[in-house]
Amino acid sequence: MTNLRLAIVGAGPAGIYAADILLKYERAFDVSIDLFDQLPAPYGLVRYGVAPDHPRIKGIITALRDVLDRGDIRIFGNVRFGVDITLDDLKKHYHAVIFSTGAVHDAALDIPGIELPGSYGAADFVSWYDGHPDYPREWPLEATSVAVIGNGNVALDVARMLAKHADDLLPTEIPANVYRGLKASPVTDVHVFGRRGPMQVKFTPLELRELGELRDVDMIVHDEDFDYDAASKAAIESNKQVFVIDKVLSQWRQREVGTASRRLHLHFHARPVEVLGSEAEGVTGYRFERTEPDGSGGVRGTGEFREVEVQAVYRAVGYFGSPLDGIPFDERRGIIPNREGQVVDGDELMSGVYATGWIKRGPIGLIGHTKSDAMETISHLVKDQANWWAPSSPEPESIVALLAERGVHYTDLEGWHRLDLHEIALGHAEGRARIKVVPREEMVAISRAAQG
Repeated sequence: MTNLRLAIVGAGPAGIYAADILLKYERAFDVSIDLFDQLPAPYGLVRYGVAPDHPRIKGIITALRDVLDRGDIRIFGNVRFGVDITLDDLKKHYHAVIFSTGAVHDAALDIPGIELPGSYGAADFVSWYDGHPDYPREWPLEATSVAVIGNGNVALDVARMLAKHADDLLPTEIPANVYRGLKASPVTDVHVFGRRGPMQVKFTPLELRELGELRDVDMIVHDEDFDYDAASKAAIESNKQVFVIDKVLSQWRQREVGTASRRLHLHFHARPVEVLGSEAEGVTGYRFERTEPDGSGGVRGTGEFREVEVQAVYRAVGYFGSPLDGIPFDERRGIIPNREGQVVDGDELMSGVYATGWIKRGPIGLIGHTKSDAMETISHLVKDQANWWAPSSPEPESIVALLAERGVHYTDLEGWHRLDLHEIALGHAEGRARIKVVPREEMVAISRAAQG
């Protein structure tokens, strides 16, 4: 029987789901899968891209853990593609590779002042508060008034983390350094700006509701944003999510405000124009143009410009993928060019190279999309046997020997279990579910404790 030795680069949901689907797929060959990730711990953006006060994410992690704990997928953490292993290495040891490296950087926002001191990408902030090992331990939180640009779930996560009182995050797995930083923050006002109207937002009703549940935070919305056009009214009538969003915002419009120590302002119909300030002063304000519906589902500028005094700006306008050594990359879309998961170089398919998840389709869709996306890629992989590589060292232990020879301190599944239990024990000592270990070297040392 034919054997398939498969490498998957990226141990987030996309990579783990692809491995699981292939192992369950009806096929005429045996499969062995090695999962590589640059981080010492698995789960990707589920661990490092979701706010710690989202308990429902635990259900996703449980499902991913169940897949890995079956023991039929090997994990090699703390292994950097393009540094510790290369495409040429993979061709010597595997028949094919799937890239599932996701999209972890901020999309650009081309407006004047966006690079000023005090202007940040939301993805960087998320990585900080989630304890990503490759980001600084400290974050500058000196602003009393902050602008968040964007109307998706990440924008609401950032706004909520900035406005929420740090003590209310203690039941979560928030790292100690993040708690200290947020506890010392002097913020009083967080402004969220969206280019379109309230019925065209990209966030979900659940994310919106969570904002209104913050302790000692007033929700501020503006009546001028709720003069709905025909398209917005139709959306409310035809879409349950939009209906719920309208209901939540309508309730907030009736609330009394003025008693809380912090305020979270939602501004709709606000097109980003400029971040105000200077290199010497940093950010001093945010300038936007009022928009109005254009009658075809979009918006147009009204020519009315406004400014809000802020000392920090966070752009949450989307994620963007990163290029990989030796792999084609679409600089405009931030993805690996592909046809249904088969990677293409120009007009030609690359033999043995596949993609799945956000690096394949861009940063859109939820977990359900990730599963169907992986199924599409796996179906092509299974049918493409004639295009697989012919590895010269396909034995499972050959890649272990290569990493050892190069002095790569990789982490494995047992190591992840060790780190997982260590973090749970840290949390238990303080009456919490978990406290994340942040420094990479400490994560690796704990994971490899039995190896020396």
